[in-house]
Amino acid sequence: MKTKTIALFSILLLLFSCKFTTKKNSLAMDIKDYIKGTYAYDAAFFAANKIETIELSDQNSKARVLLIPSYQGRVMTSSANGNEGKSFGWINYDLIESGIKNKQFNPVGGEERFWMGPEGGPNSIYFKPGKEQVFANWVVPPVIDTEPFNVKEKGKSNVTFTKSVRLVNASGSEFNIGIERNVSLLSADEFSVLLGANFPQGLNMVVYQSENMIKNIGGQAWTKENGLLSIWMLCMFNPSPTTTVFIPYKQESEGVIVNDNYFGKVPSERLKVEDGIVYFQIDGKFRSKIGLPPTRATELCGSYDSKGKVLTLVWCSLPNEPKVYVNSQWGEQVNPYAGDVINSYNDGPVEDGSIMGPFYEIETSSPAAELLPGEVLSHIQRIAHIQGDEQKLNEIVQLLFNVDLNSINTKF
Repeated sequence: MKTKTIALFSILLLLFSCKFTTKKNSLAMDIKDYIKGTYAYDAAFFAANKIETIELSDQNSKARVLLIPSYQGRVMTSSANGNEGKSFGWINYDLIESGIKNKQFNPVGGEERFWMGPEGGPNSIYFKPGKEQVFANWVVPPVIDTEPFNVKEKGKSNVTFTKSVRLVNASGSEFNIGIERNVSLLSADEFSVLLGANFPQGLNMVVYQSENMIKNIGGQAWTKENGLLSIWMLCMFNPSPTTTVFIPYKQESEGVIVNDNYFGKVPSERLKVEDGIVYFQIDGKFRSKIGLPPTRATELCGSYDSKGKVLTLVWCSLPNEPKVYVNSQWGEQVNPYAGDVINSYNDGPVEDGSIMGPFYEIETSSPAAELLPGEVLSHIQRIAHIQGDEQKLNEIVQLLFNVDLNSINTKF
């Protein structure tokens, strides 16, 4: 990002004097004191670009969560150590600063955002009826790309967003949808109780939960025959050569363990399936994606950056009984309801050498929403970033995943 220091300082000084003077942790400092990669830098960046933000904070810790209503209430980033802490979300600074809006898709980033599936197939909401499902015809619905969500309620540690929309899928079926998204900052103790585990003391941690709901506000039932939708949560983080995603799977189940053919088969040196856990190399240098089907998926997965000593945990709600999941494969499908529950994506160059990020993703999906008028489907996701002594982080990994942290560090 190339911006003249004097001009940017003047803009920030004006914005901070208007917006941040009442904050206890004021960002009103000289621009040269901002360090890219910190939470303070990213908060200042959005202020400089006149983008409204909402911050969730906890008076008993330095946990911070930064959301943007105009970006569909997405969590853009978070910090476990206040303004000086590492900023965990991937942010597309150049695109945001340009002010350009692309008609197809605007990948501004953000570490947790609301999306909907399926992306491809006869029930896709990303392709118009009769259009060939190729990139030139692929368009992200504005409701999950460029349209703002409404702020329904706002508190110190939680915020609720709403939106209503009409969507038509590739088969011509119409959906009238009410969306509600509630994001809450959780304490370390609350998260420990929810996971049924006691975490060691002395770690920096930020934990937040989003409850995402879609409601059938139309007059017709949503049925498999007409195509079903799903809640699809995408989390974009910063990759590194020392980061590994690890996803537990149910060993007692039968069938495919991991789908690794999204962008061509993932090389064996980048993907390992061992002892109930799938390991995926995350370096932002090789475009690849994996997914676990509902018969194999569990509620909890994560990633670890051994250099930065950052443990990221992602938890999602799963149904108590078997459900079908939408299939997002482009083009013709054998089964539109043979989708995955947990996905991970490693960014990398495409054929022309260009790259969107780099970033990496952990994604979770709800079951297909077979709803009568007035019925609601909910999907809950919790994200934790934990930093500190590696021995203490190892205790958490052993407790939750029954694996040694060193084993994760040395997989690739």
